[in-house]
Amino acid sequence: MLEIRNHSSLSPSPCIPLRISDLRLSWPSGTVALDGCSLELPHHGLWMLVGANGSGKSTLLRVIMGLIQPDSGRVDCSRPASLVFQNPDHQLLLPSCGADLQLGMPSHLSPAQRQERLRVALERVGLQGFAQRPIHTLSGGQKQRLAIAAALVGDSGLLLLDEPTALLDPRSQQDVLMLVRHLCSEGLTALWVTHRLEELEYCDGAFPMHEGAIGTVMTTD
Repeated sequence: MLEIRNHSSLSPSPCIPLRISDLRLSWPSGTVALDGCSLELPHHGLWMLVGANGSGKSTLLRVIMGLIQPDSGRVDCSRPASLVFQNPDHQLLLPSCGADLQLGMPSHLSPAQRQERLRVALERVGLQGFAQRPIHTLSGGQKQRLAIAAALVGDSGLLLLDEPTALLDPRSQQDVLMLVRHLCSEGLTALWVTHRLEELEYCDGAFPMHEGAIGTVMTTD
């Protein structure tokens, strides 16, 4: 049975953004998807999960988010989490940038607070002045930055990114990576799924994943 303890007094420590313990999942066919996965992000920063396609990386993110129920294990998050998909078109739902971000804001905010939060979020991801911009006019990199802004307006402190640069051109790949790295320097925690080894030089630590199992963390220290 899975235990998910999200940003509550039951979390292991407010200093530990994410801890997962012995997650196990098998598909109905009998194929093992997660084989006793455990990891800990000891502090905020940019962390990466690296492995070949089919190694279980995307499945693990969806278990952390509560979108897939595993057979057993435990997830502890000290702050709310948001998932950024590989294809931003799968999560940007409304016609304009501002309308889409408004959708994810806490309901208790006043109209003035909502407008200010919208302005700040767009500015933080380099899309200042885009509130009325139709989403269909954005480039792939701009859409991915908008998806990250949606996490910021929703008070997320843990960002789960599922190969966010896979569909982008090289310049946009670098822009999105540098944006997330900068946000992490300001206190955000990100778990970034990738199979691009060249991206690892920008992270605080990386966890190798192979056939549903997670190896020992590799740090850049």
